[in-house]
Amino acid sequence: MPAQDPRWDPEMLAFNAMMEAEGAKQPPITLTLPLDTARALTEAMNIPLTEGGPVMAESADRWLPIRGRRLLCRLHRPVEGTLPVLVYLHGGGWVWNSIDTHDRLMREYAASAGCAVIGPDYAMSPEAPFPQAVEECAAVVRWVATQGAEWGLDPARIVLGGDSAGANLAMGVALLLRRTDPGLRLSGLLLNYGVFDADFETPSYREFADGYFLTREKMRFYWDCYAPRHADRLNPVASPLRADLRGLPPCLLHVAELDVLASENLAMGDALRAAGVEVEQEVFAGTAHGFLRALNHVRAARRAAAGGGEWLRRVLG
Repeated sequence: MPAQDPRWDPEMLAFNAMMEAEGAKQPPITLTLPLDTARALTEAMNIPLTEGGPVMAESADRWLPIRGRRLLCRLHRPVEGTLPVLVYLHGGGWVWNSIDTHDRLMREYAASAGCAVIGPDYAMSPEAPFPQAVEECAAVVRWVATQGAEWGLDPARIVLGGDSAGANLAMGVALLLRRTDPGLRLSGLLLNYGVFDADFETPSYREFADGYFLTREKMRFYWDCYAPRHADRLNPVASPLRADLRGLPPCLLHVAELDVLASENLAMGDALRAAGVEVEQEVFAGTAHGFLRALNHVRAARRAAAGGGEWLRRVLG
């Protein structure tokens, strides 16, 4: 049950109640391995939320040869012609969700910004723990920068984005590429309520540990799946709040107020500014983690998606 808290956005609270009612019709989603059943249940809960939204000039599933396998990518193009591109990495604790659960959000960004959007269906943990997903997503960005013209993409205008674990991967990829591909210049980073450190004792972790959708217990489980070796959690590519952030491109940081990750998001904004990075930041009052999936139900979600599109249009020129 949602915590009794006067700060709740009424639409957010109603959305949470609706999702709890829908979840009660299905078997419970448990944090136990293997995750095949839980993944199927999560998809069934989230895919209906993607209904509606903008219609694209082209929506297609395409495959890229990435690190020894064929990696599925969802491509959305709002109009014809050569377009700048957002490579968007879906959230889901590194363990579930997909390009299907985030299809609506990707289309919203494409329509609002007038850019193409590519969503890589990167490998899930615990089957593929850190750093496989980071390496795969970095390889997708490299492909766009070198061969994206084959898909009508402008390789000189690339933004990397994501939500939750996807925002963690976006930041990790940016840090990795800064070291391995110094000639590859990103135009920006779009970061929605990201995971930026493996510290479960921040003020927001203590305040919102239970009753606000994403719990501290879930986050411990997600980190155990993604980075089971605790030494890896000290790697700045996995915990980018520990990184030297100098030289990163402009960032948009959207924060959910009632979120266990709120403190590390605010800390990331401070750290980016201290490193001389241009940051636009907004805290969405009364919202919980993952609120962007509620585009059909919560006005704050639509406002955040529209704001992201406006920012993308600016940084992509």
